[in-house]
Amino acid sequence: MEVVPAWAPAVGFTLLPHAGGFLGSSITKREIPAWYKTLQKPSWCPPNWVFAPVWGTLYTSMGYGSYLVWKELGGFNEKSVVPLGLYAGNLALNWAWTPIFFGAHKMGWGLVTLLLTTGTATATTASWYNINKTAAYLMVPYLAWLSLASALNYRIWKDNRNKK
Repeated sequence: MEVVPAWAPAVGFTLLPHAGGFLGSSITKREIPAWYKTLQKPSWCPPNWVFAPVWGTLYTSMGYGSYLVWKELGGFNEKSVVPLGLYAGNLALNWAWTPIFFGAHKMGWGLVTLLLTTGTATATTASWYNINKTAAYLMVPYLAWLSLASALNYRIWKDNRNKK
């Protein structure tokens, strides 16, 4: 009988969020020069090169936080349904934003998706706090970035509503 190495869950949980980012990157790479570049953006919009390292760092942080919660609760069980279920819903919303905003050019729906993502990230963080404070703190930079991303998405949507 083969046993999973002790480090494997930590690596798996930490890398999982990157899967959606990796899949969405092909859409983003295609749409930045073709569509996104043509949009009016606010002066405080970060340069394009900032997004990949920021998301890489945030995905690693939240992924490791999910591992800490999973480990603290003894794996997938009745106690982990809510905290890890909220996290799974958050990841699904996070991953959906790129095809909505960049793929379909639906800036308003992208904003709705980001606001739902922020809500589920907040609920996830709150649910993790009493389980593992480090895991909850690892979500704080993600919440801050989601606030910036939501404000940026709003301004881009507001300033480009008539653009096809």
